[in-house]
Amino acid sequence: MNLIKSTSTFSLFVLLSRVLGYVRDFFIAIYLGSGPLADAFFVAFRIPNTFRRLFSEGTFNAAFVPSYSSELLKGKKSANSFANTIFNLLLLGLFFTILIIEIFMPTFIRIIAPGFLNDTEKFNIVIDLSRITFPFLFFISLASFFSAILNTHNKFAAAAAAPIILNILLIICLLYAENLNDNLVYYLSYAVTLAGISQFIFLLIFVKKYYLININFNFKINKKVKIFFSKLLPSIFSSGVTQINILVGTIIASFQASAVSYLYYADRIYQINLAIAGIAIGTVILPNLSRHIKNNNSVKTIELQNKALELSLFLSLPASFALMIGSEQITSALFGYGSFDQISVNNSAKALFYFSFGLPAFSLIKIFSTFLFARNDTKTPFKYSLVSVILNVVISLMFFSQVGFIIIPIATTICSWFNAIILLIFVINKKYFKFTSNFIIQIIKIIFSNIVSMLIFYFFVNFLSSSLDYANNYKFIFIILIVLLTFISYIVVSIIIKAFKISDINLKY
Repeated sequence: MNLIKSTSTFSLFVLLSRVLGYVRDFFIAIYLGSGPLADAFFVAFRIPNTFRRLFSEGTFNAAFVPSYSSELLKGKKSANSFANTIFNLLLLGLFFTILIIEIFMPTFIRIIAPGFLNDTEKFNIVIDLSRITFPFLFFISLASFFSAILNTHNKFAAAAAAPIILNILLIICLLYAENLNDNLVYYLSYAVTLAGISQFIFLLIFVKKYYLININFNFKINKKVKIFFSKLLPSIFSSGVTQINILVGTIIASFQASAVSYLYYADRIYQINLAIAGIAIGTVILPNLSRHIKNNNSVKTIELQNKALELSLFLSLPASFALMIGSEQITSALFGYGSFDQISVNNSAKALFYFSFGLPAFSLIKIFSTFLFARNDTKTPFKYSLVSVILNVVISLMFFSQVGFIIIPIATTICSWFNAIILLIFVINKKYFKFTSNFIIQIIKIIFSNIVSMLIFYFFVNFLSSSLDYANNYKFIFIILIVLLTFISYIVVSIIIKAFKISDINLKY
């Protein structure tokens, strides 16, 4: 496997999906802003979308890929038998889970958005919208199963491209927003479920080369299947800890008007980089890292782990610094139009500023967790993630009444760094990972490249401050120009001082 090429392929489609996701949220910001309908839709969308992220963004892979890879070594028949049992169990489990939640949706919403109980109309709208969107979870979870099979065979493009379907359908719906008025949120909710069905069919077409569905409920739950499911729940929780912390934040934020919307827009901005610097790299390295560990190839294992960590920091640090420096300008340029007023921009920018400090940690959690997942250890990341989530809840509840919604990104950042650091200490103490002599030198070079490029970014943000003002309708063009110039300078400086080596593009891991 070529790490940079495979990551680039995966990242290209993920980036395209995130860009279309931005276009989607741009229109949502214009037509819904941060009002009660926006809050209602974001809660209804957040629930299945959070579960989608928990399943599809590496978490299902973490439990499935090592087990499925082991079965492939025994032969295709053994691998198919194992996959069929997992698929049929997922089918049954998801069906009854969705059915139960649909029936008891009012109770479920009381748990997810307790702050909405004081507004009967908003509460009822959330119930209706959530009932429409929740079947999305059924189809997207099964689609994630197909993605895991494709990723095991080092086929990353289709799985990375599938989420594009959701954004395209929502954008099409938003193009008719002016004609739909308050019914827009209902049409958007139906589009979410339709997207889940479409993604399932899309991935089914690609996975047929490696796996054919065999619906048969007369299966035996053998030891291998029990081991898989014993790993699945911890891997979902641990690998998706950032999403769980954000969901916890959404629950707490529901007690403050418009806070759910502020957090949603901030989340959308930094998720673009997280998808590449953490999720893409973690997903791409898992199959080969599992093979190197099974083959006791310690040289390749350490080499791949160090390069993955280096690449993650190379991608996440500049994004983190840029969001710290220009959180308000970036938020305004991306969403500051129509119903999304100056107050909404300021509040979302504050959330983004504090999220930006945690961005490298969000990515590192994905990478360090993958080091353990490749060794079939999902329980250790689970335990640390559980502590992280509890810490997040405690901090958020202690200070919410004093600070308001802004405590949520602060708490998420603190807990994420805590999680990343204890995972690093664990993998080093267990001798699962060690830094190569070249790693520290490369990190120093990466930091230097960041300093130079961020000085350039800071200069342009201040020099073009009037062009980035909220009232300027062309501010989006200027922020994109600044980001492109900064990115080019970062790459050029990195190549000159060899923080990034062009020769690495052809290296095999």
